[in-house]
Order: sequence, then structure tokens, then C-alpha cells
Amino acid sequence: MLRTRFRRLAAATAVAVVGLGALAACGDGGGDEATSGPVKLRFLSLAWQKESLQVNKDLVAKWNAEHPDIQVEYVQGDWNSVHDQLLTSFEGGDAPDILHYEASAIGEFSKQGYLADLSGLVSSDLKGQIDQGVWDTATFDGKVAGVPFLLESQVVIANKKMLDAAGVAVPPANGGWTWDEFQGHAQKLTKPGQYGVAWALKSPTNRVLNLALNYDGKFFYTDGGRTEVKVGDAEKEIPKRIHDMIYTAKSASPEALGMSGADTLPGFFGGKYAMLPGSVSLRQQMVEQAPAGFEWVTLPPVKGLSAKQAANPQTLSVSEDSKHKKQAAQFLEYFLNPTNMAALAKGDWLVPTGKQANEELVKLTAGKQGWDVAAASAADLTVAPFQQADGYPEWKTKYATPALQQYFANKITLDQLGTQLVDGGKQVLR
Repeated sequence: MLRTRFRRLAAATAVAVVGLGALAACGDGGGDEATSGPVKLRFLSLAWQKESLQVNKDLVAKWNAEHPDIQVEYVQGDWNSVHDQLLTSFEGGDAPDILHYEASAIGEFSKQGYLADLSGLVSSDLKGQIDQGVWDTATFDGKVAGVPFLLESQVVIANKKMLDAAGVAVPPANGGWTWDEFQGHAQKLTKPGQYGVAWALKSPTNRVLNLALNYDGKFFYTDGGRTEVKVGDAEKEIPKRIHDMIYTAKSASPEALGMSGADTLPGFFGGKYAMLPGSVSLRQQMVEQAPAGFEWVTLPPVKGLSAKQAANPQTLSVSEDSKHKKQAAQFLEYFLNPTNMAALAKGDWLVPTGKQANEELVKLTAGKQGWDVAAASAADLTVAPFQQADGYPEWKTKYATPALQQYFANKITLDQLGTQLVDGGKQVLR
């Protein structure tokens, strides 16, 4: 699932946009083939939060100090402009050697031949640290286009005092509630002036499709090279449950429908909502913005037939045009060793893909601030069919988001929602 729009909009003010001219001036186009002097690599990073920026820059500086023969230049990028920036630099033959992006976005570049296949460049140790389902998110036409290193899962942030008052026990980090239990607890936490849940559904598509994997809902089905959208019982399960919480049980706030995750925080801190389903990164805002004495807790992902969610990890790739792919891969191995990956995840409030990094992160944080829950959630993240569908971005924007917004606003029925989603697929996936 994609990093929240709140995060990306914040990034626009947190770091300066790197222009194409600046990127072109930063290095030598992937390294000079001459043997005199050190190999020079450019690393385009999209880190933007203060702690994350510092970790990234410190790791590059440490590498350079320890590897005088391979020097890496840190180039600051921006989430809001990086796609067009990279496309122009690829087409112009001046792409960075190493680039930071996300799995859902690099498939296009991989299929166009702009990214190196990392299959034979990364070590078996690094491969073994990351689950195959996560590797699959960055694999296109059999080629590994990037190393997945940071994950974002959907968890539940809850008001601890409200849970205690309602007699609702906090589940263990590796044992989340079922959807039936979650809905039942939301009902217990609902009373005059207080809703059990606030579903922030301003941008509902990614969330619904991610959580649909709880019930094996795929939406995109491919047979004989042809992909189509199908909406059966499995795909309807999550929308129906959320809709029922809003309009039947009335345990979810209807006013949150037009909100982003960050928009719900004032009401959450003010006692209007007891639980906030949202990104694991929402914990950062809790630490930074919660009023003094406010007790909150991170609850594990809710389970259906499973707790599976779609993984859209941040990735590090190597440009196909880089003249020093092996050296770039050496830097990736160093940059993403377990200790460094744990530090990168902590700085970004996300989940490391590596198993050992996960263990080190929990030790580093003593499991506080929900880090134990965040780490455990990585086990259920995997590739989803919509992430491999070329027409997904257009389908999401033109058809899925408007249809889901209408359904959650109670303006169309569940069957009408399904019809609109399928018809949109026919338009986009011809």
C-alpha cells in the first residue's frame, strides 16, 4: 500500500525539490570507465523526515570513509516530483546509479529496460532475509528490479483508557483480532458522543484492496494473458463490513469518510473516536502530537481468513546504464545490512523487510511505541494482483475511488459498487 498522501505532501515542504539539471550535475552519469581514481556512484534518496535524512546521510558518509575506491554521492530527491524526474533522466541517459522509489512505481521503468536485473547481483544472504512474497512486489517479467527494504502495514491505533473502561483487552503483537471481534469491540466502545472507530476514507481504494486480501479478495484476475476486474463475495467482504459499521451498527463515524488519517487525530485526542485503523507510520504523529498524559496503543492488523495485506515496499534499484553495477550492488548490501535497515526503518516509522533487521529494531526500541506490533505485521505482507496490473492507476483514479466514495456515502448499493468496478476494468484493461 502506498505511503500516505499526508506523508508525501509533508515531504514537499520538508525537502527541496531536486531539479533535473541539479541531478545531471551531481555526478558522471554512473561512473567513469577510466581506472584512475575511485569509482563514483550517485545515489538518489527520497528520505525526507529529519531522523531518516540523518541516517541516510550518515550511512553514505560511513561507506565513503571505509571504501575510498568506491565513492557514493548523496543526491536529495522528492516524492512529489521523482517519477517525472527519473523518466527524463532515463530517457536522457543520465540516470543516477542507485535510486530510491517504491515497488508499485518501478515496474514501468523495469519493463522499459531502465533498471538492472538484481537477481545475480545481490547475495543469497540478502535474498534470504526477505520473504519471497515481498520480493515478488519488485519482480517484473522474471527480473528483480529493486531490493525491497521498508514496508507499510495497516494496524489499529487505540485509546488505551477507553479500551480499559470498556473491558477490551489489548491483543498480543502477533495475535490480532478477527474482523468479527474488531466489530464487536467497536460496538462496545460506542456511546453518545463517542464512536468506536473512525475510518479515514478520503482515498479508499488502496486501503480496501489491501485489506481485501484478508478474505482472498483479488479484484484483478489474469487468465491467458488477459486481465479483468471481478467482484465476487471475497471482494465485497471488506467494503460491506466497513459500510455496516457506519450505517447498521453505527459504531464508525460517518464524518471521517472525507478525512485522511492525520485529519482524524484531533477527534481521536478529543475522545470522539476510540480506534483509528491506519498506517503503521501513524504512530509517529501519535508520538509527536498526542497531548500530555494521553495513553495510546498499537493493535495488530485485523484478521479475516488471514491477516494478509498488500505490500508496497520502498525499494532501491540500480540503473541499467550504470557502468558500475557490481559496485552499486556492494553499496546496497552495506546500506541494507540488518543493523542499517533497522535504523532506516526506525527513522521512517516503517517496517524493515529483513527478518534480522526486524529483530534488531524490536531490541533497539524495546518494543515501545508499537514497534513490536509493527515488526510482527511484516509476516503477513505480500504481493497483490492489483500491483501487477498495468491499468491499475487509471482504474483507481477514474473508477474505483469515485465508486467506493459513493458506496461509503450510502449513495449506491454493494451490487452497484461491484458493477461500477467491473465496468471500469473493462474500459481500462481492454
